Amino acid sequence: MDSRKIALHETGVIAIGVLIGTAAMIGVFALIGHFAANVLLGGLVGAILSILNFFSMAVVSTLAADRAEKQDVEGGKKLLKSSYPVRLLVLAVLLILFAKSGYFNVIALVLPLAFVRPTITIAEFFRKKGE
Repeated sequence: MDSRKIALHETGVIAIGVLIGTAAMIGVFALIGHFAANVLLGGLVGAILSILNFFSMAVVSTLAADRAEKQDVEGGKKLLKSSYPVRLLVLAVLLILFAKSGYFNVIALVLPLAFVRPTITIAEFFRKKGE
């Protein structure tokens, strides 16, 4: 499988995990009696931002790997190092803008970002040897 297909596959796995986590989070909000439209909107936008953040990281990693294969290891390292603060800055600005709008529950907006790491851990547990 080429690197672009791997990036898309891994993003799909992350998307499923983040959406499951977001649905569970919204369910918890409902169970404790705090469900509202702003929770649903916050969860959906947070999940989308989380998935897009992972996708952009995967694309940049693929580009860096392509550079490394072409013997430009330093260029690949620089690309990875420079993309991280840019992704974080864009993510922070978007989260602040959405949070300040008042249409989104801030906890529901931010919490889906935390669902990526558990999804990776669970996916690794079920990954077949050699993949």
